[in-house]
Amino acid sequence: MAASPEGSGPTTPTSKPLEIRTKSVEQTLVPLVTQITTLVNHQEKRIRRTEKACRAVQRVGEAVSLAVDRFVTVGQAIGDQNQEIRQEMYDACQEARAAGDSIATITNVQYQPGDEELLFKDKSQMVRAARALLSSVTKVLMVADKVTVKQLLCAKDKVLSSLVNLEEVSHFSEFVQLFSQFGTEMVELAHLSGDRQADLKDERARAKMGAARAVLERSTMMLLTSSKTCLRHPDCDPAIHNRTSVFQQMREALSAMERVVTEGSWLQDDDSLMSPVCLHSVVKQFEDAVERTRVTLVQPTDKEKLQDSLEVIIDQANDFTDSAYTSHEHREKILALCDNARMELQALLQVDTNNPFSRRRRLHMHPAFLPPGLWNRKDQGGKLDTTEELETAIIKTCKSMKELKKQLQNTALDQASEIFKTNEDHDILSTLKLSGTQGDADRMEEYCGKFAEHSEQLIEACRLLRHIAGNDPLYITACHADSCIRNLSPQLVTAAQTLVANPASKIARENLDVFCDAWESQINEMSVLVKEINDFCSGRKGEKTVYLSLPRPGKHGTTLKTIKPVKLDAEEQAKIAKLGLEMKLMTSELDAETEKWEDPDNDIVKKAQNMSSMSYSMYLFTRGEGPLKTTQDLFSQAEHFAEEGNKLFKTVKDFSEDIPDGVHKAELLAHLDKIPTFCQQLNFTCKSPTVGKQATFTKVDSAIQETKNLMNTVAKVVTTCFTAATKYNLDTGSSPVNRWRSGPPPPMDIRTRRNGEEGTPPHTQETRMNSLLRSKAVQQPIQTINAFERI
Repeated sequence: MAASPEGSGPTTPTSKPLEIRTKSVEQTLVPLVTQITTLVNHQEKRIRRTEKACRAVQRVGEAVSLAVDRFVTVGQAIGDQNQEIRQEMYDACQEARAAGDSIATITNVQYQPGDEELLFKDKSQMVRAARALLSSVTKVLMVADKVTVKQLLCAKDKVLSSLVNLEEVSHFSEFVQLFSQFGTEMVELAHLSGDRQADLKDERARAKMGAARAVLERSTMMLLTSSKTCLRHPDCDPAIHNRTSVFQQMREALSAMERVVTEGSWLQDDDSLMSPVCLHSVVKQFEDAVERTRVTLVQPTDKEKLQDSLEVIIDQANDFTDSAYTSHEHREKILALCDNARMELQALLQVDTNNPFSRRRRLHMHPAFLPPGLWNRKDQGGKLDTTEELETAIIKTCKSMKELKKQLQNTALDQASEIFKTNEDHDILSTLKLSGTQGDADRMEEYCGKFAEHSEQLIEACRLLRHIAGNDPLYITACHADSCIRNLSPQLVTAAQTLVANPASKIARENLDVFCDAWESQINEMSVLVKEINDFCSGRKGEKTVYLSLPRPGKHGTTLKTIKPVKLDAEEQAKIAKLGLEMKLMTSELDAETEKWEDPDNDIVKKAQNMSSMSYSMYLFTRGEGPLKTTQDLFSQAEHFAEEGNKLFKTVKDFSEDIPDGVHKAELLAHLDKIPTFCQQLNFTCKSPTVGKQATFTKVDSAIQETKNLMNTVAKVVTTCFTAATKYNLDTGSSPVNRWRSGPPPPMDIRTRRNGEEGTPPHTQETRMNSLLRSKAVQQPIQTINAFERI
């Protein structure tokens, strides 16, 4: 929202128009814009002076002036408490007060009996005053917003300083003390950065902030274990490299966060995260340029631009054909479609647009505007009319480009499908852990090589996905996935090498487990990204469906008696909200696992998806949304959830009988045996009677916690089932991604995407006008407590 056309005065050649970058500032201006619009509309309607009209306008003017006066008072108080913005705030407040007084003067219209004049004589006077007022108020808000930015940057600097201290520590006891302080500072940064992410208007900025926060969240545990390993084994070079890479990764994430919150950084064209060419954007620009030739005709300058644009597209398409993982069939189709696009463009550029008849009708040459039979009209030489020839060439060129774009999308998605279908990660990581524990250096080196090859394939897939990402958030997420895999791959290798050098070290084993968990989490996020990109290419939004198992009013067994709601305090709400978001994380992981199955009618998949939908509706309850309105609804849903868990247990138990005896079967049964216990505990919790607020809160807390534990176990069961089905070729389906093109969409991930709304809930009213101008930073809503804080 730029304030120049409607929120500021006329800009001079040297003035810079105001640009509002946060939702809170924009929302704060809405009431003021409404009042100003009322005044301007009165002026435009040429209303005659009547006693009633004069009184109404005076009341509005006085209300605006009084509101601005109170507004300015709060703004000056903020300036007094923050010396670095004091003078700038005072200047902005002075402008706002003068603009408010101007509005009050203009609206102080006196009524005289028999006066036939208009209510406002000068039409432009009110417009100028309104623009000045809106501009000055916007300046005050933006200066106040600098306080929030400063607090976030200060929190970032504290974390950065703690990182320096942690890197220099040499004693374990000192490290424990410093890490405890570091954890507190990270929680504060999580609050402020999450709040800022929700407040940002620009979807690219939200996506980048979400990517930086995700790196910090994941790196915190890796920093803990890698530092402990390095302190325990100070002479081990892989351990030192492992810890150093984590520190460097966190510093880069903090720098990225600072770039986002620094004014205007996310709008720079040379941003490193946006620098690679996105093929989807180039294709769209080419198609738009071709469509414009209907009106402009093919000019000499247009010919050169169209040819250059097509060459850029074909050059970027070489990323697909040069990839070692692209099939021969896809490669041949892409090359053929590139040649076809060249041929159709040449036909378009050779159309004779100098025909006078075509120039006279260039604005009406679309088929919908042409008279009947025009397309069969020929000139005296027997050739088609130039307008017909141009329209035909445009249609063919656009069609050839659409076919090429579709083929590139299929190539990228099929390549990702092959990666998830083979499911190499689980086997490689298991072997790395086993080799490290046994101290088998040769086998470790062999599988580290295989892991490096697998990582290269994932990086290649991310590069192709980046090309077909249909919007900025998806593009940024694909770049983030690429960067994470590039960083995590060598980190995991050095963690494995540390363990093989110290096979008896428990901390080295724990460190490798943490890096393996981080890798599996990144693979799950990538599978969700592939799903979202495929949904975008197919025109689907991929919204989460909510399981509706609760009885409906008016049906048998329902009650119309309303239950008095229990109001929780802030601490209780925070705890419930945090549990809910952790449960949503489990939901996203389970959905990523079920999406790997090809057969949508598979009983294991159907039951797991039902449980995922139920837990999602319970997550919405923690945010005050969704179909569950009361705590009784929540408990009823939890009972259905436990019932579905028992059904899943029986189904998987039957499936396990087909698995040969070995590691996979033992692992599956170990996870599976926990399900009945969790289901029984959940049922017992939901059916236990409660009286009073505290007992109800405890029951809700326990129900959500036990649901989260059961979800975690179910996700592991589904993962192990898929691994066994793939390894032993059991009759449950083996192609993970193909169904994405026709099946129902899974839930959206908890990260910031794609429209920026997931991952961080929207602001509450506390982050709007009043709280923005208080001495403290914008308060963190309860709902934005997320997995970042689980350090």
